Amino acid sequence: MTNPTEIIPGVLFYSYYSSVRKDKVAFLEHTTLVMQVSGRFAMETATEKFSMETGQMLLIRRNQLGELTKTPLNGEQYQTIVICLKEDMLRQIALESNIETEKRYVGPPNILLPANDFLQAFFQSVLPYVRHSEERITDAVGMLKVKEVVLLLLHIMPELKNFLFDFSEPYKIDLEKFMLSNFHFNVPVEKFARLTGRSLAGFKRDFQKAFGMPPRHWLQEKRLMEARHLIEEKKRKPSAIYLDLGFESLSHFSHSFKKKFGKAPTA
Repeated sequence: MTNPTEIIPGVLFYSYYSSVRKDKVAFLEHTTLVMQVSGRFAMETATEKFSMETGQMLLIRRNQLGELTKTPLNGEQYQTIVICLKEDMLRQIALESNIETEKRYVGPPNILLPANDFLQAFFQSVLPYVRHSEERITDAVGMLKVKEVVLLLLHIMPELKNFLFDFSEPYKIDLEKFMLSNFHFNVPVEKFARLTGRSLAGFKRDFQKAFGMPPRHWLQEKRLMEARHLIEEKKRKPSAIYLDLGFESLSHFSHSFKKKFGKAPTA
């Protein structure tokens, strides 16, 4: 079981799993291209749900929170190739290729790419690196592979230019609406601030105005109230919900629940 292998550090990854794997919290910091070799990849954000299977490709926009589920199918191992399109590399490509964005990107944050011979051939060219991951590959080769796939994406779908090369910071979005949809993700307050388009100080200030308490206090209270609702009204087991509500362990969840409500969640 690989979790995962870095073929070219920070750029090209390959992973395979022999059983279902669920990553509740995924902060997708960089624009990412995913090729599904085998099995099913499912992703759920606050606004979208989608999945893909063998041979399909997905382009994921930076700065998102999501839940990832990786499932082997038909007795085969789950396998995927992931290419991380970091901002500094995309900026360099834009400079070298004289690419300028026309406007801020406002389209869908995740795009299932249509079947294409060029991209299929590109991933076939990546397989030797995957199969010989023990060999050291230079950073220069990694940069060439990134540039190649970016130019292929622009050739196939020119409208992806703003998707790939919009380097602007997130809009200052509705903080209250965002937090009510994403409170269950166990990420640092600093990342919540970034995703709402605020500095940490600005986020804390606006949060206090919106909710009347500091972010960490509110997150704990909100998660515990949701846990009580799921246990009492939905008859869910504590062991089945604590991860989905952002708690790192069952013991931490049980301790916090008892401290808040005066009794253990199992009671």
